[in-house]
Amino acid sequence: MLTPMVRQSDVATLDAILHAFYETVSGAVGQPRDWDRFRSLFLPGGRLMPVVSIPGEKAGVRFLSTEEFIHRVEPIFAVEDFWERETGRKTETVGHFAHVLSSYDSLRSPGGTPFEHGVNSIQLLNDGARWWIVNVMWNTPRAQ
Repeated sequence: MLTPMVRQSDVATLDAILHAFYETVSGAVGQPRDWDRFRSLFLPGGRLMPVVSIPGEKAGVRFLSTEEFIHRVEPIFAVEDFWERETGRKTETVGHFAHVLSSYDSLRSPGGTPFEHGVNSIQLLNDGARWWIVNVMWNTPRAQ
């Protein structure tokens, strides 16, 4: 697969790449997301890893490529309004990598009341030219 064109402004700083990450998954029901922009944020081989914890069952991690993630969420976004906004952040930077605990709200409209709160654990790499998302892990009650 070809690497999508990147907006340099999306990957120049940690603030920028995290803003782009949340922006690309947010939108009204049926609104097409800019998946090429989303893909451009991730290091090739990057993973999205929801920790699925259904009541009464043992928690587990689902390892998703960017394509698998897109495939899983597109049907949800076709029938649900969905926005995420970052509400807080703890960042640890060591050499060329950063680990960010990014608190967020999930909403049905940009200014609405959150229906869920969570934390994304995000590992990023700065290769000297830009930031890349390497992995994102979060908790979810969804079985999908």
